Amino acid sequence: MKISYNQLLQYISPEVSFEKISELLTNCGLEVEGTEKFESVKGSLKGLVTGLVVSKEKHPNADKLSLTKVDIGTGEHLSIVCGAPNVEAGQKVIVAPVGTTIFPLKGEPFTIAKAKIRGEESQGMICAEDEIGLGESHDGIMVLPGDTQIGIPAKNLFKITEDTIIEIGLTANRGDAASHLGTARDISALLDIPLNKPQISKPTYTQATPIKVLVKNPEFCPRYSGVYIKNVKVKESPEWLKNFLKSIGLNPKNNLVDISNFVLHAVGQPLHAFDADKIKGSEIIVKPAQKDSEFVCLDGEVRKLNGSELMIWDAEQPIAMAGVMGGLDSAVSSNTQNIFIESAYFEPGIVRKSAKAHALNTDSSFRFERGTDPQGTVTALELAISLILELAGGEVASALTDIVSNEHLPKNAEVFVRKSEIKRVCGIEIPDERVTAILSRLEIEIKNVSTEGWQVSVPAFKSDVTREVDVIEEIIRIYGFDHIPLNEKMHISLPQALGHTDKVIGKKERIAFYLRSHGFHEMQANSMTKEKYFNPQDEGVISLKNPLSSDLGVMRQSLIPGALESVAYNQERKEDSILLFEIGKSYRKKEDKKFVESN
Repeated sequence: MKISYNQLLQYISPEVSFEKISELLTNCGLEVEGTEKFESVKGSLKGLVTGLVVSKEKHPNADKLSLTKVDIGTGEHLSIVCGAPNVEAGQKVIVAPVGTTIFPLKGEPFTIAKAKIRGEESQGMICAEDEIGLGESHDGIMVLPGDTQIGIPAKNLFKITEDTIIEIGLTANRGDAASHLGTARDISALLDIPLNKPQISKPTYTQATPIKVLVKNPEFCPRYSGVYIKNVKVKESPEWLKNFLKSIGLNPKNNLVDISNFVLHAVGQPLHAFDADKIKGSEIIVKPAQKDSEFVCLDGEVRKLNGSELMIWDAEQPIAMAGVMGGLDSAVSSNTQNIFIESAYFEPGIVRKSAKAHALNTDSSFRFERGTDPQGTVTALELAISLILELAGGEVASALTDIVSNEHLPKNAEVFVRKSEIKRVCGIEIPDERVTAILSRLEIEIKNVSTEGWQVSVPAFKSDVTREVDVIEEIIRIYGFDHIPLNEKMHISLPQALGHTDKVIGKKERIAFYLRSHGFHEMQANSMTKEKYFNPQDEGVISLKNPLSSDLGVMRQSLIPGALESVAYNQERKEDSILLFEIGKSYRKKEDKKFVESN
């Protein structure tokens, strides 16, 4: 997961250095796997300055070249050979002096050196916009406004965005941190500083319901929120939004799609915008797919559905695979005028099955599979509405749709955390005031405090925190494992040596010991293997219902295929002298459908 340092600072105050944030995140379990610099213009125009073309003469040895004198405010005029047809005396221009590295849109960066061109000395370069990454035109040099001051850095004239991108290895249990706001929440707790949540203005809803919503399977979709907005204008996004998306590796599309992506990465709630005029019957129905039907996804691929997927339907056909990807037929286009925005909580398991069945790993499924905030659908929706009204115009033309199944919606976990248990598990006493601060900053509500401990309510977006020990884990990872002192002595138990008798060392261990002592290496292959090794239709073969991949579709009935794969792998890498053995289990299904493991 990529996190923009600039965007992260929007949610915490005071400002914290990038180096400090990287250290803190790794220490609290959000491991920083790498960082990279982002520049909206490659090189950020460093070294480039503004100049005035003082004079222009024809090059004596080339018809298409000119000899110019350029003032860049240093007191001396640079002699520059220029091939642009539009260069003239009196122009304000961008100059790359000797020693400046420029980054063209096409080709590799290069450094300007003093040179002789057709016998005339050149002490720099007057730049065209494509030569310095400011545009695609190569018709001639960039000519600046006449009132431009000379001798100033060129980057002062343009809004150049520079950022540092943090790559976090997010574990499967940390859906609460799968956003900039979620990451900032941990930093807020680590430093005990305020978390600045986005300020969202409440939109004015109407009483109209131009799009009716029916959730037929609330166990798979406990909450579905949406709103209808009319008269929007689909256009290019502003630079700040495009730069944010580019910085985290996304390609900007248009203002509506970009706003959805911004909200997803900012607060962790996936959204989907439908072209409302393409929703047949003006109905949204949430229900499973029809087995063996086909669905055209947003990427243009036609996918055959197995019937287990949860789909978003209109009155006639599916228009989105819930939590995974939208459909091509209802997608927003440049002609879209009216939209319906979906913000839902989908049950993680159903999204995981759909995504794996079709090998679709999207930003949305990544978050739904880990568990989003069931209480955050409307907040995220209203953040998107405010941005749409600002960047795409239009007006809210419906009531707020918010269908909630309290029976199936995840609830906050009510937990009592004992002070004595914190000390027992962590091995240290953590000050009461620090525990209280950590819980509050993590948005774990403290209902009551007593001499024994804290009665807390853990928000449902922390889906992996349901027990006392889970809350203690949250406390210690924020307090810091480095606060736990190392004992000077280590106490371990050693079993009594009884000698190598058959009773102590079993048959498996004796075989392994014998083979290892004769140069063999023990290997361990996966118990799941390829279907082509064992026909899934044969009696006794155990096929997996939801295999991780096509190479892991059945349980092995023999260790031989795995061993041969290891031999082949080594031989392909010129390792011919190999001695391998494996002791493991094979698996078979009996006639009574019971499973048998054999050593």
